[in-house]
Amino acid sequence: MANSTEIANTSTQQVTTSLITHGVIFSIFVTSFILLRLKFKRIYQPKSSFNLINDEKKPTPLPSGLWQWIIPLLKKSDNFIIRQAGLDGYFFIRYLFLISSISLCGMLLLFPILLPINAVNGNGSDGLDQFSFANVSGHHKYYAHAILSVFFYLGVVYVIYRELTYFTSMRQAVLSSPRYGQKLSSRVVLFQTVPTQYLDEIEFSKLFDDVKKVWIARSSGNIAGKVKERDQLAMKLEAAENKLLKLAIKNKLKEELKLIKERKKNGEFDIVEPKESTIGELTLEDINKYVPDKKRPKHRLKFLFGKKVDTINYALEQLPILNKEVYDLQTNHKDSKPMNSIFVEFGSQYSAQLAYQSTAHHTALHLSPKMIGLEPQDIIWINMRMFWWERLARFFGANAAVIALLIFWSIPVAFVGLISNITYLTNKLPWLRFIYHLPDQLLGILTSLAPTVALALLMMVLPIFIRNMAKLAGAPSYQAVEYFTQQAYFGFQVIQVFLVTTIASSASSVVTQIIEEPTSALKLLSDNLPKASNFYISYIILQGFSVSSGALLQIVTLIVYYLLGSLLDGTPRKKYSRFVNLSSLQWGTVFPVFTNLAVIILTYSIISPFILLFATVAFFFLYVAYLYNLTYTYAESPDSRGIHYPRALFQTFVGVYLGELCLLALFAVSKAWGPLIIEAILVGITVFVHVNLNLAFDKLLLVVPVDTMKPLDGKSTTSSYRKPTFFGEEQTHYTTNNSSTENYYESSLKNKRDSYLNSSIIRDSLSPNDGAVELEDLNRLSLDHQRHGATVPLLADGDHTVIPPAPFWKRFFQPHIYASYKGVKTRIPDIYNFTDPNDITEPTLIENSYNYPAVSAKCPYLWIPRDKYGWSTAEIEKFRGIIEISDEGSFWNEKGKIEWEGNPPSYDEVVDKNDETSPFQDESK
Repeated sequence: MANSTEIANTSTQQVTTSLITHGVIFSIFVTSFILLRLKFKRIYQPKSSFNLINDEKKPTPLPSGLWQWIIPLLKKSDNFIIRQAGLDGYFFIRYLFLISSISLCGMLLLFPILLPINAVNGNGSDGLDQFSFANVSGHHKYYAHAILSVFFYLGVVYVIYRELTYFTSMRQAVLSSPRYGQKLSSRVVLFQTVPTQYLDEIEFSKLFDDVKKVWIARSSGNIAGKVKERDQLAMKLEAAENKLLKLAIKNKLKEELKLIKERKKNGEFDIVEPKESTIGELTLEDINKYVPDKKRPKHRLKFLFGKKVDTINYALEQLPILNKEVYDLQTNHKDSKPMNSIFVEFGSQYSAQLAYQSTAHHTALHLSPKMIGLEPQDIIWINMRMFWWERLARFFGANAAVIALLIFWSIPVAFVGLISNITYLTNKLPWLRFIYHLPDQLLGILTSLAPTVALALLMMVLPIFIRNMAKLAGAPSYQAVEYFTQQAYFGFQVIQVFLVTTIASSASSVVTQIIEEPTSALKLLSDNLPKASNFYISYIILQGFSVSSGALLQIVTLIVYYLLGSLLDGTPRKKYSRFVNLSSLQWGTVFPVFTNLAVIILTYSIISPFILLFATVAFFFLYVAYLYNLTYTYAESPDSRGIHYPRALFQTFVGVYLGELCLLALFAVSKAWGPLIIEAILVGITVFVHVNLNLAFDKLLLVVPVDTMKPLDGKSTTSSYRKPTFFGEEQTHYTTNNSSTENYYESSLKNKRDSYLNSSIIRDSLSPNDGAVELEDLNRLSLDHQRHGATVPLLADGDHTVIPPAPFWKRFFQPHIYASYKGVKTRIPDIYNFTDPNDITEPTLIENSYNYPAVSAKCPYLWIPRDKYGWSTAEIEKFRGIIEISDEGSFWNEKGKIEWEGNPPSYDEVVDKNDETSPFQDESK
């Protein structure tokens, strides 16, 4: 049997092994990133090196040295981060920084007091356990834990309140800006469960003022299926044409090489390369010469056992038929049965918000739910047809399925928790004692590294199921799917990754003692609960060291792009897509992982304070990694307008509650009644504050307040508010392409704003050295700018109150002033003062923007590479009038490999292969 010293030391060995292992991984990954960053710019700095995003958002490249980029990255302003990462990315980075800051402040508060109290004259624990609550002897010492928990947890609650205040101010300032206020999606409201009476444009326009256009969602009928069938056949044709050309050119090059060798053998050296041919010089039969019929591209009409047909000839016959069928269905789409959902465009964001915030129908669950800010490409059309009773049934059914899986998922997760404390099971399971013959390093890997990796892998499987349940529940958009996923996945994280693992880990460490003395189970579990923190220290080290450095290195992206890309991308379109499509984050699964880490940290902060040290470092490393990726590497995810951040803040309350309740239970088991009363009062205060924060902010998180769009004085108007008009009337849109206007704005308003507002929002609202500026002056500059034709808001909405400079402590404790809407509005990036270049503005595009996509879908425009023998030109002529094919912007090189330049062909633009703004150009050269 292993001696007690061996068992006691395993927890410290776990942390040491994890720290060494992940420290080595961290060093390797970071070193590799530093060395590869400058060479593989497409992977590590695509947004600043290539034309892959709009010029207005393109970041300035970081310094090219090995280490010189770190300080400039950390000094990036919040304006820069919001510009690059959007609200969602900015607030995610802010959350990582926030948890690191809370952990650091917790260390400064708790370490000087709790570590000596826990370690001196304790119960004899060693290693990291001697600094935890489990080592404390004497009830009088518990007062320190209770009192410090009051300061620490109430401090966390205050920070949550402050962040909610700041978030609502920033969100309102951004959503009421011209960039958002004038977007089509900000003026369109989705109404679901619409009574039959109002499934009519004229009838619905009677409900609200300023209705501009109504789209009635209609069932797709056969359109979706036919369009899908046509698109699939078109893409098969594109792949087949590329394959045909590849085989022909390969065989042609072999023939030419053979001819060259024969001529050299015969002493003929005057070899002339064949010139580019025309259609007349090489005909279709020439391709057949180099590609026999049995080698031509073929496919089966049905999976596995269907008839095999020549893909190109089959497409030549079937595409005209499919085009005719699709055209007929699209022409008669308005005859299709309407769903019970409609999209309504209003003349202004102001009118749209009034409609969104109103109660539209006298019957329960009718003209509801509503959604605003929905982009056409984000709609889940299958959920536009649900009746209210179906929506309720699906919602509760999906949630029941998630809860059931959550319960049964406890079995494999509990097993992981048992493995983390396998050494404690050897008393009753002697056959496990072979582990003590393992080297210390291998034992540490078995009890620390393996369980944490297994836990991470287990949690990777769940999001697929949860997202499907979100769609089943009736989520109308992909943003709604991510929001549902965030809530459900957080539940899995807390219950499975934290609670089940904690209980299993604590129980396994004392299971033999409980068997021998069952009445002592509660006391034994409470004594060993703090020891389970060592497992989570290992888990935090995994996230902070390996995950953060892995995010920087992007080893999977590197392999997929360069290895799989070269093997799988056989067409110009695939090569182009591989190059221009940047990675992005899915907030529904990214946020919960780190929110759960915050919960673990807050829960154990008083019980085992050492966790705060590792949390501070880990979250700072994560902050740096995601700051770099979101600003220089990742594309913006579908815009959720920052809504995941307040959800994460409210979920962080779980950590506060669990920390308080664990202390409450530990005090109760130890019969420390004085500390128990203090902790009980703290729980009551936390509940009171939490409930009131919900009441105060729930509505503000969903809407744009009226006074941010239309000032209360009734005289001034923001650019996002226009005088209401009636259904069908034209609206005036103010836009500008005048560069001198932008220069005017930059030189006047920006200079004043910089002197007043150039500060880091993450660090605080305003810098103490900033000078006060009369907001009336800023208003004047904005009005001048409007006279020049630009669209900028009034920066103070008619309120000329001056926000004076203040020291840090005052700004921290007065968020209602220094993190208010009026304080934040003047500090949003300048791009929000101009219309979004990606917004839908063309009348022809607006006409079908909120119709079922298949209604206006065109036949794909195919792309093949040009060859010097004229074969691509012949193939294009072969399909003229049937499907559009272009060989511009792509060609076969001398080795028979595909190269591309410029964008794929489209119906909206002509590709210029000599375009200097081609996305593949490296602008850093």
